Amino acid sequence: MTQIDSAWGEGPSERYETLAQRFRPLFAEIAKGAVERDLSRQLPVGEIAALKAVGFGAIRIPEAEGGAGATLPELFNLLIELSAADSNITQALRGHFGFAEEVVNRPSGPQRARWVKRIVAGEIVGNAWTEIGNASQEAFSTRVSEKDGALVVNGAKYYTTGSLFADWINVGVTGLDGASGAAQVRRDAAGVTVIDDWDGFGQILTASGTATFADVPVDPADVVPDEAQFRYGAGYYQTVHLATLAGIARAIANETADAVAKRTRHYTNAAGPRSSQDPQVLQVVGRIRSNAYAATAIVLQVARSLERAYQAHFAGDQAAEERANVIAEIETSQALTVVTNLVLEAATILFDTLGASAARKPAGLDRHWRNARTLASHNPRIYKDRIVGDFAVNGTPPPYQWRIGQAPA
Repeated sequence: MTQIDSAWGEGPSERYETLAQRFRPLFAEIAKGAVERDLSRQLPVGEIAALKAVGFGAIRIPEAEGGAGATLPELFNLLIELSAADSNITQALRGHFGFAEEVVNRPSGPQRARWVKRIVAGEIVGNAWTEIGNASQEAFSTRVSEKDGALVVNGAKYYTTGSLFADWINVGVTGLDGASGAAQVRRDAAGVTVIDDWDGFGQILTASGTATFADVPVDPADVVPDEAQFRYGAGYYQTVHLATLAGIARAIANETADAVAKRTRHYTNAAGPRSSQDPQVLQVVGRIRSNAYAATAIVLQVARSLERAYQAHFAGDQAAEERANVIAEIETSQALTVVTNLVLEAATILFDTLGASAARKPAGLDRHWRNARTLASHNPRIYKDRIVGDFAVNGTPPPYQWRIGQAPA
């Protein structure tokens, strides 16, 4: 069944259905085990391996270089579909797709070619940027240094989402020159330790825990300064969260409708003999689905702004590229509060359509609110409306990147 036939709206391109059909059977298999994995804290190792095997990690790599050549709207629509199956997996792959986006922004040459080859071969990249404790906002304590004539990485990270499943880890570092950047190290290299000690109440299967690096070797070609990162990165990473949230809303809509259709027990004071014939219950189901529909539409609109920023990068007009980056970041910020509100409401009111049995753990319906609330906390949404308002009133450009840690004295 196409996206249109399912009433989720037209896909982002004429070829989208053909592209999506390649992955939908696997998404369906992933969805079958989502509740049990959440209940038993079973990490999706096999599911991510299956996605690697069908080339899902290379969907942004151009076709001429061995990938699927997906546009950003196509990518984010696929991430919505994957998130409807299991949002933990999309979150676990967020770092990979962010790194792949950096690769497709690179000019032709050996540095691009070596990473394209790896990604097309099915290798994925995890994330290790955030430091906790007494970490500074100004610089990473994780550093690149010289030892015995070679470069090594030393430090510790938390929120290392997806790194436990990855072949490589993209690590935020302070370089030899004291400037911030990134270093890509092998996940299985000597000195790398990744622990699944994430203790959050949501997104519990993303392995977003601790990674430590002790004299880990790094190729000088895999040390990248901040200024070489793609400029719409903040908006891009946030839009992965928005796509994940939209997918959660779609899962809520589907699971709620299915549960209401099957429910036979009902109340004496209800407006119909069964839930499926109760107009008040149907109204709530419709509200949930409408929230999911709106969230999807908003995410695809934001994705178009990121696609414009990507295209502007190769157009040779620096001023136009800067403007496209600003607009992409503003559109992402405008979407954030609205999308999170839509999804969090859907995750709450779904329980109004069912009886108390819906709160039983085996039903797994609580995972949607837990996952959505956790995602909504990653890059605090309370700041976004202010940033948008400052742009609207004063023309103030948004911040492209931000850090968390101790503020400078």
